[in-house]
Amino acid sequence: MLKGLVKDSLYRLYEKRLLRQIRAEPIPQHVGVILDGNRRYGKSHGLKDAEEIYRLGAQKLDDVLDWCVELEIPAVTLWVLSTDNFSRAPDELSGLLRATEAKLWQLVKHPQIHRHQVNVRAVGRLDLLPESTLAAVRAAEEATRNYGDLRLTLAAAYGGREEICDAVKALLREELASGKTAQQIADGITPDAIGRFLYAPDLPDPELIIRPSGEIRLSGFMLWQSAYSEFYFTDVLWPALRRVDFYRAVRAFQQRNRRFGH
Repeated sequence: MLKGLVKDSLYRLYEKRLLRQIRAEPIPQHVGVILDGNRRYGKSHGLKDAEEIYRLGAQKLDDVLDWCVELEIPAVTLWVLSTDNFSRAPDELSGLLRATEAKLWQLVKHPQIHRHQVNVRAVGRLDLLPESTLAAVRAAEEATRNYGDLRLTLAAAYGGREEICDAVKALLREELASGKTAQQIADGITPDAIGRFLYAPDLPDPELIIRPSGEIRLSGFMLWQSAYSEFYFTDVLWPALRRVDFYRAVRAFQQRNRRFGH
């Protein structure tokens, strides 16, 4: 017990030291997080019920919001459900959807959301979601639509390739409706033109993307927007992510020399 108390005290001191260092440098204005490692965390803790496992991961959202408020990070995007997840076993998928839905309903009246003026929005192929989950999405968005101190974007039924395809399709539909020729449309396809049709074109590109769980890849997360993002990978599983891990990611971002291709 004494050993545990000493360890906790050392972590708190380390967190305070990191916080002082972080506050002396520029803070990322948009952080993306890939919520990976839920199943491995559940297995390591003897959990078998998918909904229970994913509810533990959903609870971590509250901590992340607190950390973002503390560091004055104005935008965070969390990848909660991918288009690939729909190919998982029915019991696991339904557990993931139920946990996501329950968390969304919690956000509607969560004191933390209203105290910190968090604007909640979901992006992705939302039409793939069950009606009950989509209703929870709309309720969270409506309850927070007048907020803007912290912008929380939930990527649900989301895939980076799908987003780019959907953006190009939307651009082409608009151009065709304007009566332009095929050549005029082709000449007008630019990065800026496609960018206008992304799921959240008003969001700045993420400066920092964090992936827990030890996997070192994006797996399709914000492929278009991450061209100049800094990546931070950690072996810590998403439900076990700590404040000190989040601080380390931000400090690592601050220590990078961002040349943007120059």
